[in-house]
Amino acid sequence: MSQVTIVHAVEPAESPLTPESWGKLGMWAFLAGDAMTFGALLAGYGAMRAGSIDWPVPQKVLGIQLTAVMTFLLICSSVTMVKGLSAIKHDNLKGMVKYLGLTILGGAAFLGLQAYEWTHLIHQGLTLSHNPFGNYLFGTTFFTITGFHGAHVTGGVIYLSVIVINGIRHKYTSQKANLVEIAGLYWHFVDLIWILVFTFVYLI
Repeated sequence: MSQVTIVHAVEPAESPLTPESWGKLGMWAFLAGDAMTFGALLAGYGAMRAGSIDWPVPQKVLGIQLTAVMTFLLICSSVTMVKGLSAIKHDNLKGMVKYLGLTILGGAAFLGLQAYEWTHLIHQGLTLSHNPFGNYLFGTTFFTITGFHGAHVTGGVIYLSVIVINGIRHKYTSQKANLVEIAGLYWHFVDLIWILVFTFVYLI
């Protein structure tokens, strides 16, 4: 009589989170908290605007054309961010440096235009506590929201600059693509938030 050997299949154990996935998880957690902060700021802006009888029309106070250029720059910077990530995934360090450099340039140009916009509005009398066009809370909310976003863009420019410098110094290959991808998550988030700010604060 032949013996039959029964082999019990063993379910493969789930692999633990790798350092790469921990990095993404950490960034997603940070962005989730940041999104709630921006959401609270925009909700507060909407509530104050709805309850005000002398809220100025944003298009008559703010430079829509200038801000449209700023928005276009950030959208283009998202495209170059994607191309930079694609480059390093294909072991193209020069391509990564070039496209991330363009992303950094777009962010820096955005900040320069925002500084110009703020200077122009302040010269017109719009400040945190004064608004010659109507309710003073307009200036308070405008500078708070756009300033908070500008701080994020500044952080993103510094973040990407560090990635580029380290990439050149340590000769990044596709094995380091995860670092660029995590930075890309942050940059795309900043761009998306600006589109919301542009819509709610400048257009509506």
